[in-house]
Amino acid sequence: MLALAAARLGFDTCVLAPEADSPAMRVAASHIVAAYDDEAALAAFAKRCHVATFEFENVPATSILHLQSMDLVVAPGPRALSVAQDRIFEKTFFAERGIACAPFAAIEQASDIVAALARLGAPSILKTRREGYDGKGQTVVMSADDAGDAFERVGRRPAILEGMAPFVRELSVIIARGWSGEIAAYPPGWNQHEAGVLRRTVTPAPSSPETLAKAVEIARSLVEGLGYVGVMGVELFEMADGALWVNEIAPRVHNTGHWTLDACEVDQFEQHIRAIVGWPLGPTHPMARAEMINLLGEDANEWATIAADSGARLWLYGKSGAAPGRKMGHVNRLTGPFPS
Repeated sequence: MLALAAARLGFDTCVLAPEADSPAMRVAASHIVAAYDDEAALAAFAKRCHVATFEFENVPATSILHLQSMDLVVAPGPRALSVAQDRIFEKTFFAERGIACAPFAAIEQASDIVAALARLGAPSILKTRREGYDGKGQTVVMSADDAGDAFERVGRRPAILEGMAPFVRELSVIIARGWSGEIAAYPPGWNQHEAGVLRRTVTPAPSSPETLAKAVEIARSLVEGLGYVGVMGVELFEMADGALWVNEIAPRVHNTGHWTLDACEVDQFEQHIRAIVGWPLGPTHPMARAEMINLLGEDANEWATIAADSGARLWLYGKSGAAPGRKMGHVNRLTGPFPS
């Protein structure tokens, strides 16, 4: 979708990915099949490009630094990537910005879990420090007696233990920042999950105007603090009293912003391209209320029925292998005028 947006604006794209069947390669001007840390491939990639970006936060930050060493412009930069890749770094960054998040503790061994539970309480959530997403690499720790088994369930890897967040709903803000510091944010969406995977995002979120404005201001503080360029997804927990805790950041276009493809004049993908190449940012006020439903696994087999629905806008990603819980596409529906 980034490649399609870039092409619409007149740019050619080159995709570097380790998979020979990457869907983006079918809609790019050229591609390179190689590991993200293959220095020869990175050098070839740098020769083809004027600016580079990424849409997957598990790209090694060292690869970004290597591209920059060859005088290639890369946005977002390595700091945002390194912060988002490590949950301890991420939570520490939130604290430095004075932004609330769930209480946490660094975990190196099972005994650390027992000690942390005394402070955080049980149940708590144990997550790997790096590489977990869509519910992977995390488990609930029910009590101190469960500490050893929980550490085994996350692969005995460096982890973070987070206290439970008693939230009433999850919100997300899709925000963009340009090279000049210009900022454009879309209205927050309300996210609903199944088995740790996003199923549905609705906008506008059913929160007070004050809470929604605060969510955008938090997102603004984060992109400014990182000196960020591009689109970022910011997930937040809304508490019963209207307080907001940041859950995590995603230094890229984000699944919870896919509704912008059909509800906005400039969607998050075009916005990201505009930001990284130095164009003015586009408008973010939606033309309509929207609902986005992820198609997970075999859901995508219902494409014919969805395509026959005049009120549905179907997006399929061209992935092979519809594994359970795998995001194969999404459906957008516009549900009425967006409030002014």
